[in-house]
Order: sequence, then structure tokens, then C-alpha cells
Amino acid sequence: MPFAIVPRSRYKFMLALVLFSFLPQLRAQREISGAAEVKLALDRLAVTGSVLMIAAHPDDENTALLAYFARGRKLRTGYLSLTRGEGGQNLIGSEQGDALGVIRTQELLAARRIDGAEQFFTRAIDFGFTKTTTETFEKWGHDKILSDVVWVIRRFRPDVIILRFSGTPRDGHGQHQASAILGKEAFSAAADKTKFPEQLKWVQPWQATRLMWNVFSFNREQEKDAEKLQNRIEMDPGDYDPVLGHSYGEIAGMSRSLHKSQGMGAPERKGSQKNFLVTVLGEPAKKDLFDGIDTTWDSIPGSGEISNLLAQASKTFDLMHPERAVPLLLKAETLLAALHHPIAERKHRELKDAIALCSGLWLEATADKYAVLPGGSLKLTATALNREGLPMELESVSVNGIAECPVSRPPSADLPHNVPKTVVLTANFASDQPYSQPYWLRLPQQGASYTVPNQLDIGMAEDPPALEAHFRIRMGNHELEFARPATYRYIDRVQGELTRPIVVEPPVAVEMPMRAMVFPSAAPKPVEIQVKANAAGQSGTVRLKAPPGWSVTPTSKEFRLAEAGQEAVVPFQLTPPSKDARGVLTASVQVDGRTISVGNLVLSYPHIPPQTLFPPATTDLARAEIRTLATRIGYVMGAGDEVPEALKQIGAEVTLLRAEDLARSDLARFDAIVTGVRAYNTRPDLRANEQRLLDYAIQGGTVVVQYNVAEGGGFMGGDPKILEHIGPYPLTTGRERVTVEEAPVAYPAPDSPLLRSPNGIEPKDFEGWVQERGLYFASDWDKRYTPLLETHDPGEKPMLGGTLYVKYGKGAYVFTAFSWFRELPAGVPGAFRVFANLLSAGKTL
Repeated sequence: MPFAIVPRSRYKFMLALVLFSFLPQLRAQREISGAAEVKLALDRLAVTGSVLMIAAHPDDENTALLAYFARGRKLRTGYLSLTRGEGGQNLIGSEQGDALGVIRTQELLAARRIDGAEQFFTRAIDFGFTKTTTETFEKWGHDKILSDVVWVIRRFRPDVIILRFSGTPRDGHGQHQASAILGKEAFSAAADKTKFPEQLKWVQPWQATRLMWNVFSFNREQEKDAEKLQNRIEMDPGDYDPVLGHSYGEIAGMSRSLHKSQGMGAPERKGSQKNFLVTVLGEPAKKDLFDGIDTTWDSIPGSGEISNLLAQASKTFDLMHPERAVPLLLKAETLLAALHHPIAERKHRELKDAIALCSGLWLEATADKYAVLPGGSLKLTATALNREGLPMELESVSVNGIAECPVSRPPSADLPHNVPKTVVLTANFASDQPYSQPYWLRLPQQGASYTVPNQLDIGMAEDPPALEAHFRIRMGNHELEFARPATYRYIDRVQGELTRPIVVEPPVAVEMPMRAMVFPSAAPKPVEIQVKANAAGQSGTVRLKAPPGWSVTPTSKEFRLAEAGQEAVVPFQLTPPSKDARGVLTASVQVDGRTISVGNLVLSYPHIPPQTLFPPATTDLARAEIRTLATRIGYVMGAGDEVPEALKQIGAEVTLLRAEDLARSDLARFDAIVTGVRAYNTRPDLRANEQRLLDYAIQGGTVVVQYNVAEGGGFMGGDPKILEHIGPYPLTTGRERVTVEEAPVAYPAPDSPLLRSPNGIEPKDFEGWVQERGLYFASDWDKRYTPLLETHDPGEKPMLGGTLYVKYGKGAYVFTAFSWFRELPAGVPGAFRVFANLLSAGKTL
């Protein structure tokens, strides 16, 4: 993520770290390699222009345009996503909130490695779907996020800025609208030295030439509308690139398909793909996005000879002998190193990368383990490999980062052809070194934005690597320095060779049993704290701190773990107050005078590098009277959620139903069967056994179906018939939702047993909800269904399709699109009371 600025000395180090922070993973997974990669690198050196795309979320970007600009036109290309997608749904696991944001951050970085763009973020948090910019700016803070957009623009210095949204209600999502509004304001504010002047300590005001809107054109009707717009230009990222072997549309499909947590698998489209862009601000573009913008070296004073050398290197490139371009590149490097200009400084880094590619120079630094304790050490092996045989020498290897490591010089500097040369170094970490944590998660959030005290961190996609190796290589009379992040390289028996980042971890991690505990009565509950040793020979004391009115027995317990990786479960008993109450339970361990109160969460998925988080060891507590008549629950897991574990807290015995269970097992043993979020979208076995569920209801069981997403084919893909038989009578799943979690809830059928038994539902049961009321409400239904709850966002019409029920045979069927998958794991007492009534429907109707 090389920003074109001249920063303070500390930031120079951070900047270099970020520039190379993705190379090992990139080298293992990238689509472009070999002669195509070298040719792309050489051609890119001749282009000095840049373009920045701005939108609200991961998946909002136009990957086809990103690939076209970055891979096709060789422009420096960036995508600024205001949020990390924390408020969305997760189709690959149960992670929500911060953890989901980390996953989606890595998915975007993986996508950018394919389409060639760079990735940036602001401090804004995706707090869920919103219909208005008013709510968006109230929760984000308008000026705070505007300052972040201005900061990224000033650092990136784009010639052209592209908005993905119009900034009008036609954008739908309020955060979509906000991204365009902020983009328009930032276009001018970035050039105004009176706006956010505190930034000018590191950057200069910057005025992009024009601001464009990438008009929606997902179907032919939208294309026709776009063709009528004034001041539009047309671009076609469907062009085929014979060097890359793909069209930019195909590359876009590969890139977008890495948004796996969002289910964004996309076609690798071939052929023409018209895109329309309209000038919003600045000098109108007439034929091309870069009309009137010099994207050559002519825009940089004193660069004439550099331009000639780079052009000659690209023109004479021999794919069988890429090393023949090195002498020309070295001459250009000497001249470029002396040229002080923001673009020249960025191009200097690109040029050194091109030299490494052309010369076949492979450099890497690997650690003997991926995790280290404060006060510990890592052994680093730095390897240099000369694969093309050009005369070169390895003069030294040094390490920058969060550990002390002396410079190492090999006994013999010569790098013979295709013979790896290694240097072993020891990195020593300070005893007070903080544990690793994404920079945006280190401090408590401020509303719906992250707290990031260091201005230089804002905008970065992720932290710099913990350690970075600097190789000093001599090629003839030229001395060059190359930087590579230190990573841990390992072998997975299924996936093969992989890497993961180095982290600093505590000697012991303390895990809470769940993120929220609900007490349906005044009876005490066991609380089992899991303690895991990250190093051998750990012992100490575990303590639980409960809020006033709650009682913990015993007050503390000792533990001893002899081996690294060993775990112990330390039991306590927690007694709640007799009346309704809320609070927070905190666990901590004392080890060698150090207090540790964090867990250890590893997010591991095949398409991204493993991510290690150290969340606080806390659990939300809720005491409320909750009764249920359904204690044996069969649960059909869908896209992944934490509802099954939550239901156990009210005394339910929950069984996860597999395909063979749905097809052949005795379902009558359950009081209720619940289908998880998007279960009908993701479980063909559920759809194949719909009739068995209905027969189960006829015989006296209760079926509770949580929200699913209507699929419609076309651009988004999917089968529109998937939800045709979701209920016993016709029922159509729509796309309406209620986004305001405080939205009032009314009772269309106030005498319904589902509002009285086994829990009497009151207005307070809808207080304290998180993120939203519900999503994908039913839009149409058979008159035999009864709407149980009515709710709506401010200023909108009443919505009755959030929860529908019907007596069916001896049992009951319930469709509910309220966001139980968020409320129950969050420990919202009223949500448990209402959901318990739904589970009990077959016994109360």
C-alpha cells in the first residue's frame, strides 16, 4: 500500500512494511506469474496515472473496472471501502461483527491480489443495513469519516476518482448513499488547505482532475437508462488481454469470487461488458476517463532519460531472457533514486520489484514459528536465490519491526546461479511487547466508528508485518535494498504450502464459554473457563469478576499446565440476582506477575491467511424470567450461526440435524425443529425433505423457519424456485427489512396464544435489540397465516411479514424473519422470551 508522500522516519519504515506485506501469500496464490508478470511490471513503469474508486462495503467495488485499470491500462488503482463489512451476514461460518470484518478485510486483499488494485478503509463500521443517510452520519460522525476519505485521497493522490453510487435514494442502502456524498465532498475538501489542516503535517492538499460516477448497468434496462445520460463516456473492461490470457471481465470474476463470506461467487464473463461513467465534478471527460491528464513521465520534471530507458526495456523485452532488461533498469534506477517527486518515489519501489523479477531474484524471510511471547525470540532464516545467473552478491540482511535483531553478513557474498544462500538471524522481543491485534480493534469503538489514535494508521487495510527483512544486493556497481516480510511457512497435508503472519501472543489465553449468558431463573449456573498454555510450564490463578448482585463461587482457582498447547477447564458457579439484571463477567489469570484477560481466536479459512485475534475475556450477563415448553430442539444449520448454543441457555437440548437425520430419523422425538438462517438457500437436503417437516408438524410438532434470501437468477445468480415450498401454504419471501433496532413493535393479533404463553410478551421485550429488527420479511402469504408482530422503520408503512404462524394439523408452523441469529447470541432477554413462545407454538395453539 505505497502512499506517495514524504512522511516522518517512523512512517517510512511502516510504509515499506505495508508495501511488501502481502508478497509471500501473493507468490503462493497469484493468478499472474512468469513472463506475463514481468511484462506487466515493465509496462506499468511507463504509466504514472492513478485512479481511486470509492464505495461503502466489501463487494461494492466494480472488479471489472479495477482489473481493467490496473492490469489493462497499468494505472495505479485503489479501492476505498468505507467499512469492512462487519454488519453483513456470513455464509461460511458463524463469525459476526469484528471477526467478520477481519475476514472480509482479508477477502478484499485476496481479491486485490487478483485484479491488481490496492485496498483502503476508513474508520467507519458497517452497523447493518440502513435506509437513510441521516442514521448513517449520526452513527459514524460525518466529519470524522469525511476526514478519513480526504486523508486517503491526499495520500493516494488520484488523478481520477470514481464513485460507485450516486448519493441519492436510488442507491438504496443509506451507507451506499453516504459513500457518494462523502466522495463528492472530499473531492473538493482534499484540495482545501483549511480542511483538516492537522493532516498537512504529513501530506499536501490534492486536487483530482475529475470525479466520475460509475452508472449502474447490471442489466439491459439499466444500460438503456445509462445511454441516455449526458456527459457520459463508455468503457469496456470485457477486452481480452493476450499477455494475461484472460479478459478483464474474467479476472473480475476470479477476484469477486474471493468474497466467499458473502456468497459472491461470480462468473468469469467473456466478451463485451459496457460500463458507463458520468462526470460529477471537475473537467468533463469527453472520450476517455483520462482526457487531458498526462499519465506519462512527461508530467514529472527531469525524467526524460528515465522514461527513455524504461521504454527501451519494455520494447526490447525477451520473454525467454528477461534478465537482458536488467542493465537498462539499473541505469534508470540510479537516475530515479535521485529524483525527488511523490510519483518518482513510488515508481522507484516498483522499479526495484521489476529488477528482482527480471533478474530472477527470489528473496524471502521465514520464522521457525508463527507465534512468540513477549520477551521471547524467533529464529529467522533469510534466503536469497539467483535464478537467472546474473552476477550479484548478498552483502547483508537486516530486520526492521517490533523486535531487536542485529545485521547479518554472510561469509561469502557471492550469489551463485540457482543455489540458495541463507542467513540465520535471531529476533528478540521486549518483555513488554503488546500482543498482536489489528490496529482498529486495539481500543474500544466510538459509536459506529473505530478508535485509531495514530493518524498514520488510518486508511491502511491491515497492520504492517511484525518483522521485515531488508536484503542488500549488489549487481555490478549498483547496490539495491529489497524488503520482504517475515512469515511462518508451513505445509498443510490437503492445501500444500502455506504461510501465515507472525504474531505476539500471551503466555496463557483465557476463554469464556460464550459471548453472552442468559439466566432464565434465579438458579445458579456453572461457568467453565478454558485456560490454554501458549508455552510450556505455565501456572497461576484464575479469577472471575462479576457485577454487583451476582455471586461467583469460588473467588479464584489455581491452574498448572506443563506443555505448550495444553488446556484446562476451570469450573466456577455463578448465581444471578433474583430479579431482572444485566452486567458483564470478566475472567483473568495471573501468571508470573502478569494479568492476562484475553482469549485466542484464530480465523482460519482456505482462501485467506489465518488471522489471530485476542478478544477480551468477557461475557455479557442477562437475568430474566424465561419459560419454554419446548426442551428438545432439532436444528437444521444453514449458513452458520450461534443460535443452537444460545438455546441451550434456556434449558433446551439441541441436536444438529444432518442430511440423514432429515431423511430417515424419527423427528417426532423433538418438541420443535428450527431451520437456521438461509438454510433453504444452502441445504439441498432440507429442500428435499420439506414434506417430512410438514408431516412432523401435522403430527404435533412445531417447525420454526428463520429468514432465507429470495434468489432471482440474472446478475446475482441463484434459483428463484428454491423457496417455492418453504411453508405449508403459499408464502413469498421478499427483500423488505426493518433496520432500526428500536423500531416499535405492535401486535396485529393481540389475543394470540403466542403472545401469552409460556411468556407474557411486553413492550420491554423489544428493548435492547442489536443492529436491526429483521430482514427479508415475507412480502405475500396465504390468508391462513396469521401475522404475529408488526414493525416498520420510521416514516414507512406497517410491515406484517416479519413473523407468520399457522396451526397445521396437530402442530404449528412459524415463519420468522426477525434477526434471532443476532439477538439470541447477544443475550437479549426479550428475544429469548419471544423465541421461546415460537418454539412452544405446537403446544399452545
